[in-house]
Amino acid sequence: MSYPQPLTPAEKLADAKKQLSLPRIVVICGSTRFMTEMTEADLWETKAGKIVVKPGIDMKSPHELWFDLVEAEAEAEALKVRLDDLHRAKIRLADEVLVVGDYIGDSTRAEIAYARSLGKPVRFTHPEVDPDA
Repeated sequence: MSYPQPLTPAEKLADAKKQLSLPRIVVICGSTRFMTEMTEADLWETKAGKIVVKPGIDMKSPHELWFDLVEAEAEAEALKVRLDDLHRAKIRLADEVLVVGDYIGDSTRAEIAYARSLGKPVRFTHPEVDPDA
């Protein structure tokens, strides 16, 4: 007699999204130098009926929440680690990934590899930068 296998967390999430009739969720990835382009991509993806998540902080741009951290290197690095963890959670939540920009740095390359390891489809605004192309 065979027993049904319990659902994996990813399968439970997919089932919950389906039961809630949620639209597809797209996570935007890329260098924060492309924040303007990410905002534009957010507009287009939202217009297409998708829920969009993207990086919420550009630590290269001054802001009172992290401006002082620039001088406190250890604190800035700890914040970057937390933001990277948060972005990987966004990738797990998403149904697909959209990579924005014509440059792929180490962080974005790692995000692409992570998304693909989870079986997430990955699209590019500039397909020529796909590290696996």
